[in-house]
Parts: sequence; C-alpha cells; structure tokens
Amino acid sequence: MRRYIRALVLCMVFAVFSGLFVYSKLLYSDVSVASGAKRVFSPPRDPGGGQGAASETGDRNPHRANRFFTPDGRDIESRRPPSMHLAVVTCGDRLEETLTMIKSAVLFSIKLLHLHIFAEDQLHASFVEALELWPGFVRSTFTYTLHPISFPSDNAKEWKKLFKPCASQRLFLPLILKDVDSVVYVDSDILFLQPVDDLWDFLSQFDPSQLAAMAPEHEEPRIAWYNRFAMHPFYGRTGVNSGVMLMNMTRMRSAYFKNDMTPVGLLWEELLMPLLQKYKLNITWGDQDLLNIIFHHNPEMLLEFPCKWNYRPDHCIYGSNCASAEEDGVYVMHGNRGVYHDQKQPAFRAVYQSIKKKIDAVFPTPPRADRWSSQ
Repeated sequence: MRRYIRALVLCMVFAVFSGLFVYSKLLYSDVSVASGAKRVFSPPRDPGGGQGAASETGDRNPHRANRFFTPDGRDIESRRPPSMHLAVVTCGDRLEETLTMIKSAVLFSIKLLHLHIFAEDQLHASFVEALELWPGFVRSTFTYTLHPISFPSDNAKEWKKLFKPCASQRLFLPLILKDVDSVVYVDSDILFLQPVDDLWDFLSQFDPSQLAAMAPEHEEPRIAWYNRFAMHPFYGRTGVNSGVMLMNMTRMRSAYFKNDMTPVGLLWEELLMPLLQKYKLNITWGDQDLLNIIFHHNPEMLLEFPCKWNYRPDHCIYGSNCASAEEDGVYVMHGNRGVYHDQKQPAFRAVYQSIKKKIDAVFPTPPRADRWSSQ
C-alpha cells in the first residue's frame, strides 16, 4: 500500500509540473518572427488544384501551412530547416485523442513539423475542419498530409484486424512514405511534454547499422510481460514498446534482415507477411510482437532510448520503475489502456485534461469532432 501511495504521489507531481510547463508555453507562444519577417496566412488550395487532403487512391497532397516573408515581400521559406516528420494512425473513435496529441506536438516543436495522418476515409473531413480552424501563428509551424488506411491487397483484412484496428499500419510506413527519409511514429494516445526536436535528435545518434529506435517495454524484469509470458522471440531482456518509434526508413527499405525462416536476409517488404504467417497464433500484441521478433534477430539495428520518452502506466502502477523519469521528469506520456478516459490512473487523466482544456482556447475544435470523441 505504501509503495502504491508513493507511486501515485510521483505521478501527481509529474502532472502538476507538466501542466505548469504547458501553461508557460501557451503564455509566450504568440511571438513575432525574427529579423522583421511577418507571417502571411495562405489557405489551402482546392483539392482539384493540386493541394488538399489525400485521396482514396493514395495521392499525397499536403495542406501547406503559412509561409514566411520579409517586410519587402521576399519569400524566405527556403531558409527554413528541413521538416521533422511525425506519423500517427487513427481509426474508430480516436479523432479527439489524435488532435490532442497533435496539439501537444505542435506546441512543443521548435523546427517545422510535417504530420502524416493515416485515417479512415470518414475521418478525413473532420481532421481538415479541425486543423484549418487553428490560428495562423499555429498553422505556420506545421504542414500535414492525410493518408488513407492501406495494406497489401492480398492480405488487407488480416493486417487490419491484427491487435487493434489499423494498428499494424505502422509496419508499412517505409513502403508507403517512399519519399520520406525518416519519421517519428507515435500512437494516438501519446502526449508530448518536451520538444519533438529532442526526440528527433536521436536519429543523429544512430550508428551505421541502426535504423530504428524504441524504449524498453519494462525496466523491471520481475513485472515485465515479454520475459514471463511471450511465446515468441523478443528483443533484449524485456522487449520493446512500439508506441513511440523512430525510423530511418531509407535504411529500412534497403536493409536485409536476419530471420528464423530463411538462411538469407530478407528485405522489409519480403519479411512481414511470412513473419505473420509463422507467428500469428503465438502473438498477443500484434505488430509490436512482430517488431520484437525482427529486432531479436537483428539487435544491432535498434537503438534504445530511455523510458522517459515513452512513459506508460506500467511505469508507476506497481511502484515507480522508470529511472530516467524519476531523474528528469516525463518527456512523452503514453496513455495506453484508455487511462486518459477513466479513473484508473488519475495522474495520466489529469495531464491529458490539462493539455486539452488549456490549449483548446488556442486550438479550436469544431463541434463535429465531439461525435468522434473517445470519451
């Protein structure tokens, strides 16, 4: 009981300080642009004119954010650093949760952010409506592309129903985003409490053999799931959690992966379906289990980052067991198991509600979004 109280207090402290940090960011968010430049809002063109939401055929026409101009009208867009790429997958009733994640990402980004939003067709209009309501000074910080949910046609139904609806879409990002070098993938129930830029910087820490990065599933083996219950190979001592995942997709597309099915390495696109067929009766957590199997056989290709970048209820439900969060605080909060929307983890719910309510005044959400709310 005493350990539970200590863990609850720790979580509440994280919630309070996270809320204060969010408030301070909002207070000073509407600042002028350096060197006398001004922001000019450029509304998206008609989809028929070459920009707009991605079509069902998979055309990727991003909604462009504001552009920057000097006082004499010269476009300085080319001076901006390359965008960071952030991908999320949304199906069912996750619209509001995904928009809150995007708000936190935009709020804590320094460099320009490009969002890749993979969503069911019926959610596209709601995303456009919500994002285009945001004020100009916010829209100047990001661009976005809406993508349809798509799986290999021969096995689309099998992939879509694996674990949770659409969750396995992340496995196919390297094959869909062929023109994108690297991406940060996050689940829809993620909240950024530190700049996305700091997470993006892990890509520069990759050695020549590394092509992905994730946090361990657990730090304490005595309460870990994989080493106690998994019926398949997994990475390291306790496995990895794929809710926050960095991918160097250029490397992923060209690498040959060792496996326990063939004596030779397979390309990413050659590996996925045979792996599912072999292990589908032995996996519990869907695509995350497949990733664990892949990196079990290829550990040199994975970089581990600290659990403070993927802090989940498991890190405080049985006592505090994320050392990096105890030292530095929570950088990315992962509200899996629906804890943002029930009373099982009050600290997680408090942070989610704090971010949602405090920034709703700055990031308007249309009434239409309420119909898709997960609450």
